[in-house]
Amino acid sequence: MKSAPSAARHETMPSRNATFAGILMMLLGILLFSLNDVMGKWLVATYTVGQVLLLRSAAALLAIIPFVVKQGVRRTLRPERPGLQLLRVTLGSCEVALFYWAVSYLPLADTMTFWLAAPIWAVVLAALLLGERVDTGRWLAVAAGFVGVVITLNPSAQSLSLPAIIALVGSFSFAAMMITGRQLRGTPDVTLVFWQTLGALVMGVALLPFGWVTPTLPDLGLLGLLGIVAMVAHLCVTRSLKLAEASVVVPYQYTLIVWAVVFGWLVFGDWPSSAMLFGSALIIAAGLALLMLERRAGNAASDTAKERVTIEQN
Repeated sequence: MKSAPSAARHETMPSRNATFAGILMMLLGILLFSLNDVMGKWLVATYTVGQVLLLRSAAALLAIIPFVVKQGVRRTLRPERPGLQLLRVTLGSCEVALFYWAVSYLPLADTMTFWLAAPIWAVVLAALLLGERVDTGRWLAVAAGFVGVVITLNPSAQSLSLPAIIALVGSFSFAAMMITGRQLRGTPDVTLVFWQTLGALVMGVALLPFGWVTPTLPDLGLLGLLGIVAMVAHLCVTRSLKLAEASVVVPYQYTLIVWAVVFGWLVFGDWPSSAMLFGSALIIAAGLALLMLERRAGNAASDTAKERVTIEQN
């Protein structure tokens, strides 16, 4: 009775080659995101957040046009559930602006540690806003992740400084965007990326009155490359999730903190404190625990459903 669901699940699992390709695509995507973050931190030291958002988004929109044409312009411009799409775009635009704002003050590794906590905040938001049931194991993982954030903040008189608040709000915005994304699983990836990029461009225009520095030709190229690298990174991660199971490839996203430490040291001379390293390790452990609990719950639900179908057929 119980062997049939196991065999059925094995047949639907991706092949070993596809899984390996999915892992490589995820690793490449995360490396590109890390390079994007390094370039972003470098550029916001000279240029305003508004113009960085504007120019990178304009370049990304130009790069994504062929994908929009291939998918169909009407399908892209008329997404399902426009109200929820607008909410997601607004959250995403705020999140990316807050990231560039935070990284202009904080070391790269410190900023990324706050953003790695987003899956933990997403569990809390899903319980509070969507009424999702959260078991004891998940609450314990959330508590561990929260302790990791507190350790990373290194409580002191500067814990509630402006950069720390910016980073926390940005992390929450990212988590809220993840929650809205769950409700839009039927929307094509190209449509999501297009509207997200357009929203960031509008946010850049809105922030332009806060300052403008005329970019040099090399920096203008970097600003354009910033958007293209981010778009390719999104496509790599999306492709990875289609080639392999999420529970297999998602843990590789945590290599982001490794690249943040390496690039932060090589490019900016920043070396993370012991509190930041310990806090990030705790956040990563909590995130992996949440992922394992989610996978276990999904497998249990799948087995139960398949056993029920088998019994009904017999």
